Amino acid sequence: MSDPWEYRPAADIELSPREQLCSLRREPGLVSTGLHVLWRSMTRGYLKVGHRLRVVGKTHLPKAPPVVVVANHASHLDALVLCSALPLPWRDRVFPIAAGDTFFASRGRAIFAATMLNALPMWRKRRAVRQDLGTLRARLTDDALAFVLFPEGTRSRTGELGSFKGGLGALVAETSVPVVPAWIEGAYKALPPGRRVPRPSRIEVRFGPPLRFEDTSNSKEGWREIRDRIRAAVGELGRGHEDAADRDPR
Repeated sequence: MSDPWEYRPAADIELSPREQLCSLRREPGLVSTGLHVLWRSMTRGYLKVGHRLRVVGKTHLPKAPPVVVVANHASHLDALVLCSALPLPWRDRVFPIAAGDTFFASRGRAIFAATMLNALPMWRKRRAVRQDLGTLRARLTDDALAFVLFPEGTRSRTGELGSFKGGLGALVAETSVPVVPAWIEGAYKALPPGRRVPRPSRIEVRFGPPLRFEDTSNSKEGWREIRDRIRAAVGELGRGHEDAADRDPR
């Protein structure tokens, strides 16, 4: 009878502490797990009290990862809001994909992004972007992770939904991994680009039905199709909020 237990060392075990912070192979340890629990409890409490955070459509999330959650991006609050809206048992498997040249540019920022946000870096000016996407694709399925992505690549300066980058398609094309679209309403009003202190305005997250792309080719053409379908789904959730606001007699 074969042994059901398989020993597998951490993928980042041979890396230095500095390299681990910025590595796409980073795995959580005991200390980082404790920090994730503490930070998430603090942020959830802050968002509940300070922004009356409301989450709609959680039934669209799968029971467990792997999953990719994709949302609009208009505020530095977005990653905190979206991660807080995901199930607590996922805490060590939720990885926001963050701009490396912003959140990992210095040691202090890298420590915060890696240990508190559990973010993984995507270096926008790095030549090996395709290789990095391949690493993330493998981790998504092999380690059953939940990625949080903002495909606009940067925060909207107007609050309107911008164009999406095509890299998302390289993660999910020809896989059964569900992609759950989401819309974050109110974060732009609370903390728009250029503002340092958040306003105490209400924030709502709305999850939509998952999309799957098993039959979409893992090619540039397929990536464009995935990009366009997901952007349309995210935009539809945003328009749903506008329609609800129009119907609200307040």
